[in-house]
Amino acid sequence: MRHQKHPLMEITLITSNRNKAREFKLILRDFAKIITFAMEYPELRSDDPREIVALAAKQLAEKMQRPVMVEDSGLFIRALNGFPGTCTKYVFERIGNKGILKVMSGKKDRTCYYKSAIAYCAPGEQPKTVIGIEEGRLATKETGTKGWGQDPIFIPKGKRKTYGESRKKDSVNLFRKSGLEKIRQLLEKEVVS
Repeated sequence: MRHQKHPLMEITLITSNRNKAREFKLILRDFAKIITFAMEYPELRSDDPREIVALAAKQLAEKMQRPVMVEDSGLFIRALNGFPGTCTKYVFERIGNKGILKVMSGKKDRTCYYKSAIAYCAPGEQPKTVIGIEEGRLATKETGTKGWGQDPIFIPKGKRKTYGESRKKDSVNLFRKSGLEKIRQLLEKEVVS
């Protein structure tokens, strides 16, 4: 049975990252109208990215009086006990990919994973959160100029090249794509019911 076509939801994505905004719009294009709004907001310090985005989405939805989405992603490196994890952006801004590789110098276990936590919240409601994960390994040097963030040092599981080498123009990292597909499924259930 085909679902009845519903009007596009309007969701405000809180981000100043144009690449992230493009990925959200691409994955949710036939489901939601994504309006981006760049603003800084205080982030809870936690090792659990779901807690961080849930609190931020709840506060921002109440402040702005509109449905919002917040995303926080991080690189979790096994040999470093999950570091930089939820501090990935902070670490990247201070020491960059070269600094992360230097910290990993001499480490044989290079397994890591990306975790994307996404929260949706409408005013007066509780936030809905999902997690998208992609496993991989850390390269020994930066390779490739495509993409952004840790793309030049992250090799997805089963691949030989970093995202920095292999990313196509309109592609979306799998960890963010899986998170976006999960949040879409949650919101579609609401629209249908």
